[in-house]
Amino acid sequence: MGSDISHSGSPDLFRTAYGGKWPYDIIEGADFQALWKRFLSGYEGINITAPFKEKAFAQIAALTADGLGALSGPAFRAGAVNLAVKQLGPDSSEIIYGDNSDFSAVILGLAEACFPEIVSEFRREFGADFVKRVHQFFRQQFSVLYPGGGQALVVGCGGAGRAAAVAAAELGFDVILTNRTQARAADFAMSLPEYGFAICGLQDLKAAVKSCDVIIYAASAHITELSDLEIRDFEKIGPHHPKIVVEANYKNPSIKDAILMNVLRAGGIHVSGLDWLRLQALAGFPLLTGTLPNPF
Repeated sequence: MGSDISHSGSPDLFRTAYGGKWPYDIIEGADFQALWKRFLSGYEGINITAPFKEKAFAQIAALTADGLGALSGPAFRAGAVNLAVKQLGPDSSEIIYGDNSDFSAVILGLAEACFPEIVSEFRREFGADFVKRVHQFFRQQFSVLYPGGGQALVVGCGGAGRAAAVAAAELGFDVILTNRTQARAADFAMSLPEYGFAICGLQDLKAAVKSCDVIIYAASAHITELSDLEIRDFEKIGPHHPKIVVEANYKNPSIKDAILMNVLRAGGIHVSGLDWLRLQALAGFPLLTGTLPNPF
């Protein structure tokens, strides 16, 4: 469900994974409430994309207040829902459960960048608990990967960026937020004082990239300040693990061409938008179907 999502790769991805057992459709439009009603009347679960992740959170938060909904911890902290399913509540009545698989995709993407094959290995070993187990393992290894602590920069404070910031903080990183509208980043930081999010302006993007171990680009469009970045800005910091650059957008990625070459020439690791799509699907599939997907 989203606006202008005819390009979405999710239908092909999920239809292939479903093997014809379940349908997977696009519900597209600008009126969130109209789309939400279509979900309620015709579907068991729904993936939610821009620009509706925060509206879906507000919808399910209101249902939760009335005993008709529930939210996962990551969705609650991020204030964004990208996956909603119908479930039975404690009294066997139907509720709407909201989750955030963007959070899981960032956890899995950073872990996979540091420990190749960990996602497939943990999925085989731990089944539906694989995301939680990957998260725990990364936390245990954090001080080895980042002696003295690590920093992550999150660019963009929409639904995906908020989930990414929470995920990075939960992994152990000190997180810096930047956004075109700095007040939006500041409001988000103030809403979660326990994470101690720092804020920087886009004019300081180059310095922030240079000082951070992880850069997560979750802005919906290209930011011109990216053109100022050089190879040396992506070099690893001392004994730390090589820098990891993650991007949410797979249709029109900003980390490409000269910027991507700078990342790779500096020895950095790139987690693409298609990687993000694959990993959030792996995390969301069990919630939608009650079964594990085939590894891919």
